[in-house]
Amino acid sequence: MLQVGLIREHKAEVAERLALKGFTDKTLLDTVISDDDARRRLQSDNDALLARRNQASKEIGTLMSNGQKAEAKDLKAEVAILKNTVEANERRLAELEISIREGLQRIPNLPSPLVPPGIGADDNVEVRRGGAMPALPEGALPHWDLIRRHDLIDFETGVKLTGSGFPLYKGRGARLQRALIQYFLDANTAAGYTEYMPPYLVNEASAHSTGQLPDKEGQMYYMPADALYLIPTAEVPVTNIYRDEIVKESDLPIRMTAHSPCFRREAGSFGKEVRGLNRVHQFDKVEIVEIVHPDKSYEVLDRMVAHVEGLVAALGLPYRILRLCGGDMSFASALTYDFEVWSAAQGRWLEVSSVSNFEAFQTNRMKLRYRDAEGRIRLAHSLNGSALALPRIVAAILENYQMAEGIGLPAVLHSYMGSDRLV
Repeated sequence: MLQVGLIREHKAEVAERLALKGFTDKTLLDTVISDDDARRRLQSDNDALLARRNQASKEIGTLMSNGQKAEAKDLKAEVAILKNTVEANERRLAELEISIREGLQRIPNLPSPLVPPGIGADDNVEVRRGGAMPALPEGALPHWDLIRRHDLIDFETGVKLTGSGFPLYKGRGARLQRALIQYFLDANTAAGYTEYMPPYLVNEASAHSTGQLPDKEGQMYYMPADALYLIPTAEVPVTNIYRDEIVKESDLPIRMTAHSPCFRREAGSFGKEVRGLNRVHQFDKVEIVEIVHPDKSYEVLDRMVAHVEGLVAALGLPYRILRLCGGDMSFASALTYDFEVWSAAQGRWLEVSSVSNFEAFQTNRMKLRYRDAEGRIRLAHSLNGSALALPRIVAAILENYQMAEGIGLPAVLHSYMGSDRLV
């Protein structure tokens, strides 16, 4: 959530930068500013009325002590009027606070000056590539055919149990899931991230704090009986660990990692790009989250990108890193790098990670602050990244490591799988 002061003091610049994300509602910006102006004026007036009421209350006591009952009666009438006016003002102040917050929650984060212009994925900027393209055997198959041939995932039973997009992993397919999760967690903790095992359901406050609400409400699974949401990523509960907290500057950076299943409705998805593991409603992902000093967040972003790059490179998969353009960024991000791996049999790139700096957007929503050396309370910055999302990693491993007979494995998974081959 942006700060009102920033919008007021740099309105033209804010509007120009938000336009990179396709946000052009200048009326909303004006409304937030005018509501805040009204709130400030009313707060000032109300403070003066409160001061007068307190003064009059003291004077009533003095008058009563001196036997000046008539004068005291007049002041009591004034205090009664003041009391009613103050209470009405406080109700109006509460309404304005709600209006301002609701307005701010509909405004996306400002894109960083590093964000390229553009309206969609075709306008993203490739930063670099890595890994070698595999030499596939003749008649190479897409992962959904390999899954069926080697009995690794049962999509049909997943449909019976739940519905389309809920795969049932089995045998070596299930072990590969477990191996990848453990490898990613081991690599993350070795890099200094503290492991957490968060709840898989969050309340509305948590979803609002990280920017899932109101932007992605239609993509989340909701349980109305309990007013809880199934998490779309571990980022939501993990970042909210520090909601409404003031941490010490010396505690920064706070570095966290967690594995969780992720639940996404993926409304509107269709066609060949959702086949197999390309797009599912439930999947596993390991996440990294950092809470950092605002002066360090872009340095930390580079470090996180390098860490995720190391994970992908260690799997021996061809990959590329993209800096997302304004039109392809998330509501809450200030700068995002996407990682894509090459799906050899499909002949296309598959996104497996997004690493983002949110600056103070999330921390302002959740009141996550730190106390600096001078004792001042300041907003921290938050970042997160997928390290990594499993379905498309699994798809790429199956396709890129397929052999004339069987499927091999990346070397880093041999010890986890007890073999140098998946099947």
